[in-house]
Amino acid sequence: MIGIDPHKASWTAAAVGPGLQPLATVRVPVGPHGDLRRFVARWPDAIWAIEGAGGLGAPLAARLSADGIAAVDVPAKLAARVRVLSTGHGRKNDDADAISVAVAALSAAGLRTVDEEVTALRALVEHRDDVVKTRTQTVNRLHVLLTQLIPAGAPRQLTADTAAQLLRTVRPRSLGPRTLRRLAADLITEIRRLDRRITVANTEIADAVQASRSTLSELRGIGNLTTGKILARVGDVHRFRSAAAFASYTGTAPIEVSSGDVVRHRLSRAGDRQLNCCLHTMAITQLQRDSPGRVYYLRKRADGKSHKEALRCLERRLSDVVYRCLIRDADPQNGAGPRGHQGATTNSSATGSTPTAGSSDKSLPGPATTDSTT
Repeated sequence: MIGIDPHKASWTAAAVGPGLQPLATVRVPVGPHGDLRRFVARWPDAIWAIEGAGGLGAPLAARLSADGIAAVDVPAKLAARVRVLSTGHGRKNDDADAISVAVAALSAAGLRTVDEEVTALRALVEHRDDVVKTRTQTVNRLHVLLTQLIPAGAPRQLTADTAAQLLRTVRPRSLGPRTLRRLAADLITEIRRLDRRITVANTEIADAVQASRSTLSELRGIGNLTTGKILARVGDVHRFRSAAAFASYTGTAPIEVSSGDVVRHRLSRAGDRQLNCCLHTMAITQLQRDSPGRVYYLRKRADGKSHKEALRCLERRLSDVVYRCLIRDADPQNGAGPRGHQGATTNSSATGSTPTAGSSDKSLPGPATTDSTT
């Protein structure tokens, strides 16, 4: 295994053998990767592993992909855990980091290779999120200015057109209000520009989702934007061995904190919070209309669970629905993924049963069956 610790100006590579023993290390400047290829030539069957292949390691991953070489993406947190648990008292340097990346890639299961389509979709989704955040900040600044120019300020759901109409009624004569009005006009222009950028990003994400042929958007509570975010952050769904493992990754599976004869579970704060937000949005949407998810939620409330507890149970079930849909899309011919998980229909319900699951809806190993309802 060849582990790569990428930086802005240099790449550090370490070769690690099957016994997890370091064989050699090298540090080369960022540029044509000929030096790295000469280093790796001693191990022609080696596999490449890059820490943060979607970040600082993206240029190297792209060059390897162009040469037909697949690289494994190692999360920085996983490599850091390997370094801390290894000998050397957690000392940190580039050589140790590269060795930790290689050891993590050899030891961990389910690491994904770099997928250019997934990388591009994730860049689009994160770009849109950044632009939306910037627009929200700009609207907030505009609210402050309008509060100083107009009695009672502007309504909460403020758009560029609404702000422009309000600003036309203001004709200040003194220097201070005139300056505030000019700044408000500049912010309105900026909001219109950001709105156009968001529209373009929405279109590009919708096109990417359509090209992926994913059926996630057919599920209730999931649109093109949410589908794009799920596809971008999940990548290859086969890296999850079961629906329970996927639920753990999304942070919807309760964490067991049992001791002795006391068996209990608590809310998970771990997992991918962006995916958790997608499932939360899906659950809230299903509660607002007559749907299987709402029926499931009401049944949990009737069992004595609070609103938050019942909502968490619903999110756990929706995680299974999304997982089965992803498996079906990945294996369209078989209609089933590994370990016998059947694909979900477009009307997949959140009320699918889970073998041996108790009232706590805890995450358990093994397949989850499908209860297809409309």
